[in-house]
Amino acid sequence: MIRLIRLPEVMHRVGLSRSTIYQYIEQGRFPAQVQLGSRCVAWNSEEIDAGSQAKLECLSMPECPHS
Repeated sequence: MIRLIRLPEVMHRVGLSRSTIYQYIEQGRFPAQVQLGSRCVAWNSEEIDAGSQAKLECLSMPECPHS
């Protein structure tokens, strides 16, 4: 079952600010949000967790561009 999470939870999970998250979305470096209403968005928690896990795995490699 897909669990949708709102921005404060996304920020807490990934440790990024609101502006950085939206900047990364524009650059294609972060999963895009899902529009729930005219002024309401959320993210798929599985996509957020998978992205965080991938970054952690990358950081453990010497050639990681994130380090």
